[in-house]
Amino acid sequence: VALKRMLNFNVPPVKNSTGEPVWKVLIYDRFGQDIISPLLSVKELRDMGITLHLLLHSDRDAIPDVPAVYFVMPTEENIDRMCQDLRNQLYESYYLNFISAISRSKLEDIANAAIGANAVTQVAKVFDQYLNFITLEDDMFVLCNQNKELVSYRAINRPDITDTEMETIMDTIVDSLFCFFVTLGAIPIIRCSRGTAAEMVAVKLDKKLRENLRDARNSLFTGDTLGAGQFSFQRPLLVLVDRNIDLATPLHHTWTYQALVHDVLDFHLNRVNLEESTGMESSPAGARPKKKNKKSYDLTASDKFWQKHKGSPFPEVAESVQQELESYRAQEDEVKRLKSIMGIEGEDEGAISMLSDNTAKLTSAVSSLPELLEKKRLIDLHTNVATAVLEHIKSRKLDVYFEYEEKIMSKSTLDKSLLDMISDPDAGTPEDKMRLFLIYYISSAQAPSEIDLEQYKKALMDAGCNLAPLSYIKQWKAFTKMASAPTSYGNTTPKPLGLFSRVMNTGSQFVMEGVKNLVLKQQNLPVTRILDNLMEMKSNPETDDYRYFDPKMLRGSDSSVPRNKNPFQEAIVFVVGGGNYIEYQNLIDYVKGKQGKHVLYGCSELFNATQFIKQVGTFG
Repeated sequence: VALKRMLNFNVPPVKNSTGEPVWKVLIYDRFGQDIISPLLSVKELRDMGITLHLLLHSDRDAIPDVPAVYFVMPTEENIDRMCQDLRNQLYESYYLNFISAISRSKLEDIANAAIGANAVTQVAKVFDQYLNFITLEDDMFVLCNQNKELVSYRAINRPDITDTEMETIMDTIVDSLFCFFVTLGAIPIIRCSRGTAAEMVAVKLDKKLRENLRDARNSLFTGDTLGAGQFSFQRPLLVLVDRNIDLATPLHHTWTYQALVHDVLDFHLNRVNLEESTGMESSPAGARPKKKNKKSYDLTASDKFWQKHKGSPFPEVAESVQQELESYRAQEDEVKRLKSIMGIEGEDEGAISMLSDNTAKLTSAVSSLPELLEKKRLIDLHTNVATAVLEHIKSRKLDVYFEYEEKIMSKSTLDKSLLDMISDPDAGTPEDKMRLFLIYYISSAQAPSEIDLEQYKKALMDAGCNLAPLSYIKQWKAFTKMASAPTSYGNTTPKPLGLFSRVMNTGSQFVMEGVKNLVLKQQNLPVTRILDNLMEMKSNPETDDYRYFDPKMLRGSDSSVPRNKNPFQEAIVFVVGGGNYIEYQNLIDYVKGKQGKHVLYGCSELFNATQFIKQVGTFG
């Protein structure tokens, strides 16, 4: 909503105006691009009058009779470039929007440049947009993508970090969270665990919100903010969680569609990049190997199949794709049949629609063609994506890993020894084995004895694993052991159902032989459990000493005693140190069972297990 308003020169777009939009150019930097691209497609931009969208630091030609909307971070180099644009008189008028608040001195730099370029009248509006966060779903956001290593898990947990570096990281996170609440138009009540980076974020965010409320004339939380209508009269709860309370989940193999796509494919800011295999045709001896085609697909809110199935267990997804395909084929035949009845197989769609209404049936077939073609596009997309995921599941036995890890995390009896799993040459990549072992190590109440550990290490090395992550996890475990008891993960394991019905028949797109049909049972992961305690006001040793902040109270207090004893209707969980789709999905499933409650999930960065292991392995 905020972006559309900005692109409409900062006035809310009128719903039913039939007139042409005002044509304009959009100039953004990489940060702006990352914020816009998951939310607005090129077509949607065009509908809003954006004919051209260009990066600020690219070579741009002057278009003197068009207004330009800028959406950039207020950095030194960006401001210099904008001043240069003014001097070069590139556009008719300038709407300058800053992703994060611009400082007084930088604003003066722009003003001076405008005066120098005699362009003061052309700078139409300057806005702080407070949009320094990336929304990936209606209920999920992540802080940044460009310089994410600056706020990464590794950056926050480095043993040699200085206080000033830590301050900088915390300020970056707080700036984005502040933007988030300005955009929501709500002042949260903040809870956080003590003695963690999450607590530092809470203290700074509380202070920043408080200062903004104090300054009544310039407060961002009064009057007609965008979010005024989004939330009920009740204030939301913000739970700040530290990644270190649960390091097993980010390493966990997963079984739901979206989390699998993120785990095994290249999935980034809602776009998945696939290498298409070119088939098995043999190339003549000595010829160059064929280049693989790279294809990228956007998995967005408008993709109904994705919205419905992104949280479903993989076998169910394969089955649904198959179902969609069959229903599409039935409709496709219908269209062909109708066309042939009327003897217009070869005609183009335009000619058909010119015919008078011979049969109501044909007209409906024609009018539903675009819809059918869109359906076909989505089916092809998900057939390709799901097939790519399936290849990983089968070649790495990910179903076996998922099931085994779930048993470890829920302390169930194991049907196969961990050493056998690690030494099995057919199951998984070295990284899969390392993930499994780390989960075992993290989840065990007692760390394995030195003798056992040596044995495991040898097996892992023989399997080709890189042991670097283990040394950090060892230190972490020793440290958290002093701090708190290990997190429990509930005690249910996935139940294998019978074999897949539809997918198993031979005509299917997906060859699922040998893949277990596991069905998930809802069990709350640590992050969800913490949220549940705080949102429902349950007393629980795990969360009873969480600090309580209310930025609206005149004096801050160091208490853990909530003033408000009523359960919350809305909550935001934010993981300092990075999050993943497994936790996000777990929260969504948790909320499904709660009438009228909303939960949003945010994290400082989104990583999959591979990226997380890399970070943890570099602490050495």
